[in-house]
Amino acid sequence: MNFEFLKTYGQYFINGTMYTIGLSLVSVFFGLVLGIALTLLRRNRIKALGKIGDAYVAVVRGTPLILQLYIVYYGIQNIPMMVAAVLAMSLNSAAYISEIIRAGIEAVDKGQWEAARSLGMSAHQTMHSVVMPQAFKNILPALGNEFVVLIKESAIVSVIGVHDLMYNADTVRGITFKPFEPLIVVGAIYFVLTYSLSKVLQQLEGRLKVSD
Repeated sequence: MNFEFLKTYGQYFINGTMYTIGLSLVSVFFGLVLGIALTLLRRNRIKALGKIGDAYVAVVRGTPLILQLYIVYYGIQNIPMMVAAVLAMSLNSAAYISEIIRAGIEAVDKGQWEAARSLGMSAHQTMHSVVMPQAFKNILPALGNEFVVLIKESAIVSVIGVHDLMYNADTVRGITFKPFEPLIVVGAIYFVLTYSLSKVLQQLEGRLKVSD
């Protein structure tokens, strides 16, 4: 294998990596915000609203991301490619993050709820001051894993022309007539990104266990 093309086209991979990281960061941020809102909707006392939230999570988790991306991109007229990518990935991530948060809340011992309520705290105060801090600590590693997943799944946005890592690799393949080597470079970059982040998350999870 010959990787001499990196001397001329290495910047394509650098730019694509920056796009991929930025896209994943923005998407996981908005996914977290939307996921929290979705969790509150699903826990609403009005059952109809809760069922709407549950239905959204079921539909998003039951359909492929590429389909959701196409629906957003072609369903909303004149939407920029990058906006469509962020919107689709954020909406997708929100469903999974909502499930993560729900599991984290349910993992908090019911005795915590009862103790807080016996002290005269309202349901809102109990959730905000007692349950959520513990739940957030439990779900932090899972949220990090969601970011890892987003980095890998972001490759799908290349199909609508977003100049992410995968798109730029395909561009280099077309220019150099090398169908294989650019894919090896891309695979190595994705591996370094996800492996490094996974190691950081493992260390963070270990520190959280020690603090327990």
